[in-house]
Amino acid sequence: MESVYLMLGSNVGDRAEHLRRSIALLNNRAGSITGMSSVYESEPWGFDDPVWFLNQAVKLETNLTPRALLEITQQIEHEMGRIRTGQGYEARTMDIDILFHGNLVMETPELIIPHPRIAERMFVLKPLAELTPDLRHPVLHKTIRDLAEHCLDTLKVIIYKEL
Repeated sequence: MESVYLMLGSNVGDRAEHLRRSIALLNNRAGSITGMSSVYESEPWGFDDPVWFLNQAVKLETNLTPRALLEITQQIEHEMGRIRTGQGYEARTMDIDILFHGNLVMETPELIIPHPRIAERMFVLKPLAELTPDLRHPVLHKTIRDLAEHCLDTLKVIIYKEL
């Protein structure tokens, strides 16, 4: 079993329900969810949209390869109504990013692990730092706590109270 960290995000429809459903589907199809951060509400990163995202970091124990996990996460996104237009960052019902897959470092045309923009995104770092502050980034060699403390992203990320 490998410890994998994922970031879930939604800003279309019933955002909280989308998070709950994606966690249930991941737990059913990909392995065992063994940890979850609080749910955070954050301004959209990389594009303008009036609806903020709900984001949550989760820890998954899995035997799946990164490629197999990617296929499952994309299938779940599709089932939940995500349409990939190829137009860059945009609103979505569900986004599931693979942040870390153990200490693996890999780069393929379909998948880069660790996720290449972790250190740039406070909406990733805040929930991840709550869940696993001492996890060390295998490329940057800094803890998640350190990355969060030095992140230059100024977009708002706040605890979401409704779940």
